[in-house]
Amino acid sequence: MNFRPLGDRVLIKALEDFEQKVGGIIIPDTAKERPQKGEVVAAGDGRRTDEGKRVALEVKPGDKILFGKYSGTEIRLDDEDYLILSESEILARL
Repeated sequence: MNFRPLGDRVLIKALEDFEQKVGGIIIPDTAKERPQKGEVVAAGDGRRTDEGKRVALEVKPGDKILFGKYSGTEIRLDDEDYLILSESEILARL
C-alpha cells in the first residue's frame, strides 16, 4: 500500500477487542460498539505552526493507540477498513 497522510493526520487500523459470548447470545455486528484501540499504519509529517515551522508527530507507525469512539473518518483501502485521524483525536499511546 502506498498511502501517506498529510499534515498531522495518521492512518489507523482498528484493533478488535476479544468477543466474549455469555449464555450463547450472539450480538449482531450492527449492535457492537466501534473499537477504540488501533495501530498506527502510516503518519504524516506533522503540523505547521503560524511561523511555518513543522512540529513532528508524537506517534509513529507501529504504535498502539487509544482514540475517541466517534473520532476519525472511515476509509477502505485494498479491501481493508482504516480510520484517518488528526493527531489531536488520539487520546493515549498504549
